[in-house]
Amino acid sequence: MSTCKVALYGCGTVGMGVARLLLAPGALHERLGERITLGYVVDQRLDEIRRELNPGQSVVLTDDLDRPLKDPEVRVVVELLGGTTVARTVVERALVAGKEVVTANKALLAEHGDELFRLARRHGRSIGFEGSVCGGIPVIAALRDGLVSDRIESIYGIVNGTCNYVLTRMLEREMLYGRAIAEAQERGYAEADPRLDVEGLDSAHKLAVLARLAFGANVRLADIPCEGISQVELSDLRYAQALGYTLKLLAIGIRRGEQFELRVHPALLRSNHPVAAVSGVFNAVCIHASNAGEIVMTGQGAGRMPTSSAVVADIARVALGSYPTEFATLSQFGDVPDAKIVPFDDVETRYYLRLDCADRAGVLGSVAGILGEEGISIASVRQHEGAGAGKQTVPLVFMTHRAREGAVRRALQRINRLDVVRGERTRMLRVEDV
Repeated sequence: MSTCKVALYGCGTVGMGVARLLLAPGALHERLGERITLGYVVDQRLDEIRRELNPGQSVVLTDDLDRPLKDPEVRVVVELLGGTTVARTVVERALVAGKEVVTANKALLAEHGDELFRLARRHGRSIGFEGSVCGGIPVIAALRDGLVSDRIESIYGIVNGTCNYVLTRMLEREMLYGRAIAEAQERGYAEADPRLDVEGLDSAHKLAVLARLAFGANVRLADIPCEGISQVELSDLRYAQALGYTLKLLAIGIRRGEQFELRVHPALLRSNHPVAAVSGVFNAVCIHASNAGEIVMTGQGAGRMPTSSAVVADIARVALGSYPTEFATLSQFGDVPDAKIVPFDDVETRYYLRLDCADRAGVLGSVAGILGEEGISIASVRQHEGAGAGKQTVPLVFMTHRAREGAVRRALQRINRLDVVRGERTRMLRVEDV
């Protein structure tokens, strides 16, 4: 087999890990010999990278985007620049120049994946993206290869380690949300501006990528309802735990006939489910497949080396010649239809509702009456110890049977207008019976 020469674009956290795996002796070279070589590193921080990486004379460090693309010996372009502007340009130019592409850029694939896959197929090239979702967990390979004979019925994922860490610390250490976020930032688990993670957009990007592989349909990011964890309160984590549930930020994809439910939001899972037990910065994905049944995969979902491992695995597949053939053959990478999305108001699940109410007679009847008028059946009600000055306010926690999202939203609007309801709003969390 001829040598596979690689051009690495972007040598930040993950890029540095990829470069070190390609340069250093290790499992990769034991298994493939010297079949993969790093030829170029493209970045603006050339002196800093040269000092940290010390790549030797065989590796060209440059800030010229086009130089590696003109080298006929470069077979693989690895895009780790991030963002969707320069990264998109690099990927498009690489494909047109006849290079295979490997990327970990979930935002790029979520927003432009369909057109990039089409471009790759037109030029007889491939795009590998194992590192784009769940870091070191080989969920992309499982959906693409391991479950090729299965119809995927649903996929549930904890795909953002920042959110999982925050929710874990809030419950385990009795922390308020703000303190848990600050701790995550101090430990390097959250960005200075954590909104991409905590508001759910990062998870929505990853769900769009997973859904195309799982369901064979093109998903537009705008079609994924997205709700983050910034409004989660510690008291709700405690009440849910007492009921036998654990709160996680989930990316959810469910096949409903010819339509699909796609959504990202905090959700209650039964505490005895394997996904509920995944804590800290770890990720987990639960797949329901027609033949294989329920599959749960867990592991490190981010970080330099787990993600680098996934990126290098894609490079190895290209070097071995297996991945380009798969990409050219599998229907998920061809002309797929746009996903038909179940309107969010028509989604049916169970719900947790928590109201801070005046401690007086008739409150339960008023709330139950509104729920009944909207067709929402109550499964259980718990009244907890009063809170506030003089304990004149009591928390009521309702668990419902399955109900439509639209009906629950209408009911909450009416309940929040009752003069016996205190606080800003009724707290609502969805319950997922995975």
